[in-house]
Amino acid sequence: MAFHPEAATKAYIDGLGAEALAKSAAYTASSEWMILGGLIVTLVITVILVRLKLTDRIWARLERRGWALRTVLTVAGFSVASTLLSLPWTIYSDWWHEKSYGLTSQQLGDFLSQGAIAMTISTVMGSLFLLGVYALMRRTGRRWWLWSAGFAAAAVSVMLLLAPTLIEPLFNRYQPIPEGPVREAVLEMAKQVDIPEDRIFIYDGSRQSNNFTANVSGIGSAARIAISDVALKQASLDEVRAVTGHEIGHYVLGHVWRSVGVLSVLVVVLFFLADRLHPRLARALGSPTTEISDPRGLPVLMLVLSILGTLAMPVTNSLTRIGESEADAYSLQMVNLPDALAGALVKTAEYRYPRPHPLQEMLFYTHPSVERRVRRAMEWKAKHPAGKPPVANANP
Repeated sequence: MAFHPEAATKAYIDGLGAEALAKSAAYTASSEWMILGGLIVTLVITVILVRLKLTDRIWARLERRGWALRTVLTVAGFSVASTLLSLPWTIYSDWWHEKSYGLTSQQLGDFLSQGAIAMTISTVMGSLFLLGVYALMRRTGRRWWLWSAGFAAAAVSVMLLLAPTLIEPLFNRYQPIPEGPVREAVLEMAKQVDIPEDRIFIYDGSRQSNNFTANVSGIGSAARIAISDVALKQASLDEVRAVTGHEIGHYVLGHVWRSVGVLSVLVVVLFFLADRLHPRLARALGSPTTEISDPRGLPVLMLVLSILGTLAMPVTNSLTRIGESEADAYSLQMVNLPDALAGALVKTAEYRYPRPHPLQEMLFYTHPSVERRVRRAMEWKAKHPAGKPPVANANP
């Protein structure tokens, strides 16, 4: 009997059931509306901080300090204040919303304690980054945004280097995969592409989320592949192989470096537009500071960047989707388990509606739709009968 990829794809998606598909659609739609909600919250907080003249007050109190210390403390004060003001929204969007759809089992206390750690890290790192940005403004004048690409690339690279060893362990435990068939299968795959076995971990992702997931993080010797314990609990051995092949694809194809390059270009564009828009928005909001190079105008600058970053989402999402498609192709070429990959992908449908409208997918999806990804796996299956998988390489 002839194999039909379209029919097989439909069977996989329909197999979820009407109730699960409706729940997935509702969750996905509400998450997308939260993007607008987050922008509105940012606008309200900006207006509050501008009217209270928070950054102006901090700057004035530090009058006898040096410019660098003044800038860092002003940025830090703004960061803490805005985080605390947005806390009710953060609890609603990042915890209660996930809890209401059964996508997290994390207790509120643990969520808040981890949020406090995240706030501390973002305040320190963000203050140092913005100190560099303001220093660029002072030294290079109106063309400061041209110099921002190199600085952003360096900052992101440092974060990628530090994240696996210093930052991520603050939120989760990363351990070698326990002895057994899963470990043997994963390490055998890693050996094929010369990934050291001490670069593959299992982590307690179930602490924050019930989602089926895995990821690649870090650069150079700090790069690693991490598989959530949720994936190991919910997946078959072949599904673990397929998912690991996908993550190895990200690792081998160097997607992280492409992301750094794209981000650097995007930073130039965003900073250029912010340079033009900041004075107008500052006047509209009644800010006493309209010069973008003045740290006292930080609340307005962050609002401008938030708006521009949201508008840039279709571009960044498209680039991410390309990487995900390439990683899927790598997995299929490496292990030739299309049904296992499809089975693993279907498990992600509970938090990413598998049949979005094409426009919805283009605007909001960081991954290709599950239906599209399953169809590609089934098309691969039609062309590559089960048996010994092809030899994986860096350009599948």
